Amino acid sequence: MILVSDLINEYGEQLHQDYKTQLMPDHHHALTALKHCRTSDTLFMQTQCRSCLKRAQFPHSCGHRSCPHCQHHECEQWLMRQRAKLLPVNYFMVTFTLPAELRPTAWQHQHLVYDLLLKLSWETLRSFGLTDKKLQGKLGAISVLHTNTRSLDYHPHVHIVVPGGALDEKHRLWRKKKGKYLFNQKNMACVFRAKCLAAFKEHGLTIKGKLPEKWVVDCRGIGRGDKAIIYLGKYLYRGVIMEKNIIRNHNGYVTFRYTDNKNQTQIRTLAGADFLWLLLRHVLPKGFRRTRDYGLLHSNSKRLIKLIQLVFNFMAPPVTKRKRPGITCSHCGDVMQILAVKQRRKIMPITSKKEWAT
Repeated sequence: MILVSDLINEYGEQLHQDYKTQLMPDHHHALTALKHCRTSDTLFMQTQCRSCLKRAQFPHSCGHRSCPHCQHHECEQWLMRQRAKLLPVNYFMVTFTLPAELRPTAWQHQHLVYDLLLKLSWETLRSFGLTDKKLQGKLGAISVLHTNTRSLDYHPHVHIVVPGGALDEKHRLWRKKKGKYLFNQKNMACVFRAKCLAAFKEHGLTIKGKLPEKWVVDCRGIGRGDKAIIYLGKYLYRGVIMEKNIIRNHNGYVTFRYTDNKNQTQIRTLAGADFLWLLLRHVLPKGFRRTRDYGLLHSNSKRLIKLIQLVFNFMAPPVTKRKRPGITCSHCGDVMQILAVKQRRKIMPITSKKEWAT
């Protein structure tokens, strides 16, 4: 399997030459983290087996959210928290997309535009939930920002998982929608467009060129919502590409595969430095939260969610704190105990109880 760290070692210098004016501190930090993740160049963790007392050292993972190796545990915890908030209704996936003419502005002002994209897409849905004839209440939403297409091109958009039910807080009523229709897509797109243009003007963001009159908002039914949550989690903590999909590195070119919108496997080949830049374009600004819960599904509404589940006799999976998977001893198979972390010098391992006693 071709590793991203190997590609950084091979094409990193060329990347700095070709894109030195576009590389930002967050990009440099991501390159360093992915390059040294779980290699001999990083700090070590000292462990000892509880049974045979064998000692061993393991390199630390980088923990960067763009790393394809890291944050599997964080992904599982996020999925568990979201499943605990599932409601007994049909769910919908709503996707809000910025037109191509706004992508240069989004790239130049990433933190601001990404934040607006998340907030304004929710504000659009919230207003439709309050005015809809069947719902007339407070919606809930799980929003996740994506910046890439399936072919890894730059394309900022927001996926929002919405339960098809709303709470009328004034009359203490719960209403839900049946079928596969939530709101009119064209109407949502018009409202979203107006909100974005007003917000861009308010923050002094200049837009070059003429914007299209019609924007894209996609809304579709997704059943009970568990599959959609898994889909979002898959792209939330594991970077934009899995290393098994990097299929060739030859003569300065990297080839990877992806699945298009028609579920067909496609192949794309780029120069090594261009491939690395393709990955770096999706590194988010430091401290930016790409997933947010709104309305009924906000973390402050846990008691309300439990009440709705209780009224409808719906049992959601409980949230349990899981420990990270332990490290097993290669000699006897028992769980190893961590003695020290972030060690710079290697310590000679004790390989048996006899050696430990001496």
